[in-house]
Amino acid sequence: MDISQGKVFSSLLLFLLFIVDLGEGHNRCPQLRCREDGPAIRFPFRLKDRQPDQYCGYPGFDLYCNDKNDTVLELPTSVKAFVKHIDYKSQLIIVTDSDNCFPRKIQGINLSSPPFQFYDRKVDYYLSDYGLFNCTPETDTDSSDLIPCLSSSRHPVYAFSSFAYVERVPILSCTKMYSVSSVPSDIWNSPFLELTWSEPAKCGRCERKGKKCRFQNNSTDFNIECFNPEKNKGRSTIIVTTAVYAFYHVYHYDKTEKENQARIEKFLEDYKALKPTRYSYADVKRITNQLAEKLGQGAYGTVFKGKLSSEIYVAVKILNIFKGDGEEFINEVGTMGTIHHVNVVRLVGFCADGCRRALVYEFLPNDSLDKFISSADSNSFLGWEKLQDIALGIAKGIEYLHQGCDQQILHFDIKPHNILLDQNFNPKISDFGLAKLCAKDQSAVSMTAARGTIGYIAPEVFSRNFGKVSYKSDIYSFGILLLEMVGGRKNVDENVETTNQIYFPEWIYNILEQKEDLRVYFEDSGDAKIAKKLAIVGLWCIQWHPIDRPSMKVVVQMLEGKGDKLTMPPNPFASTNTTRVDASMPARRLNQELEVIPELD
Repeated sequence: MDISQGKVFSSLLLFLLFIVDLGEGHNRCPQLRCREDGPAIRFPFRLKDRQPDQYCGYPGFDLYCNDKNDTVLELPTSVKAFVKHIDYKSQLIIVTDSDNCFPRKIQGINLSSPPFQFYDRKVDYYLSDYGLFNCTPETDTDSSDLIPCLSSSRHPVYAFSSFAYVERVPILSCTKMYSVSSVPSDIWNSPFLELTWSEPAKCGRCERKGKKCRFQNNSTDFNIECFNPEKNKGRSTIIVTTAVYAFYHVYHYDKTEKENQARIEKFLEDYKALKPTRYSYADVKRITNQLAEKLGQGAYGTVFKGKLSSEIYVAVKILNIFKGDGEEFINEVGTMGTIHHVNVVRLVGFCADGCRRALVYEFLPNDSLDKFISSADSNSFLGWEKLQDIALGIAKGIEYLHQGCDQQILHFDIKPHNILLDQNFNPKISDFGLAKLCAKDQSAVSMTAARGTIGYIAPEVFSRNFGKVSYKSDIYSFGILLLEMVGGRKNVDENVETTNQIYFPEWIYNILEQKEDLRVYFEDSGDAKIAKKLAIVGLWCIQWHPIDRPSMKVVVQMLEGKGDKLTMPPNPFASTNTTRVDASMPARRLNQELEVIPELD
């Protein structure tokens, strides 16, 4: 925060305090506590150094918090007592001593004058004068007179009332120590001391009526009035809310403007060098702190967490030198080095130091999509609206690869594991090791072997009998990904015989084709509507023949719509042995109880 920003902040803070003060009127003495479980402190009491003395407390009712946050009351002769409880209705305060021995400190204390007096629940023996005697162990007297905290095994100490000790004290075996005046009878054996106060008397009446008391009109002439703390609460709340709202927007505007300036400066800095940075292997070791924190491992390499600066983190993929011929490295650098899209992972740099190769990506803290759609832990489910946003983001990223670049980029490995999520769970497509570049007007690409991950590979990639390999192959993979987002995993009904197991996309199609209501399988009708839209779009994308699949531009339009006008696609699972829908087939909310169907060859 710079100087001008600090001045704005300070001025707004003072303004906020001022209008809060207006909202509270002259009741500017809020209830406080030294610690959370401590007694509530309000008028007539006052916390020193935390509340103004001119109107927050009655004279003589000062308390303070010690370094351990105990609430402390100072009695005459500087005896410090810890406050345990305050009863404002009965005007009673309960205190204790630090070593639980008030008799050791009570000598010389006289509480017969305001503001506090001793309180004795035994009305018959209200306040008495006592003599304290040091006796021998053999003294024959009533044990109830013993003062445990002053006594030892060799020198028991007894307290005898002034009107009784003449008859009760064994004169020959005891020596008088001193006398105390006007103390309650239970002070000698209790760790607690009960005190009462009488002024201002009106406060007790206020409390008993459910109200609070304070100085009248902020005066210091001891005129007390009762007031209802709820009376102005609504007005105060409106004023404070308005102030906070105004404060937030002014401060937010200033902060946003600073962020916009920083964003523009960063863009201009990045614009100087759109291509990724080339690092040496020594740089890679330094960035990753000697490969200290491993994030994951795949067939082509291991990913480590790295740091370019105190604020910029990266993910560094060290490629396996014994795997492949370098094609994956060339694909990644050649394609990702020119890609700049919000839904595609950014390649920050690369390393080609002899046989050592590495790729440096932006770091995305929420890992990959498969952790959130295939987990048995229901707490990891992101919610249907967020899943819909993720699906739309992925679609826009693929559309950009197909139509937004100088050359058409076919990914060939779209799957949940290759969809990374940033801090706000925005999706970014990653892993371009299998990608191919071709002209935008090129309708087909030649391939010498199938590429991709089993379960997501389009039929035409395996066999040209289904059609030509093209950008429609990515759309098939995206359709499978959508259906997995709907199902949570490849589901199977545990109540169905093994020979009748049904692949989850086919199960979804059968439900929709028979016009069954998806709300049966979801807890919320809104969730069912989103799930149905994602399912229909996914089923359009996994049509066997590429010509029957929509373009990604059309897919984006379908996902952006409400889904009410979507029509069912042809059945991609048509066969002579169609499995009927089982109404008990579980949906996502029960997927933690399901098993994974093995992939078919």
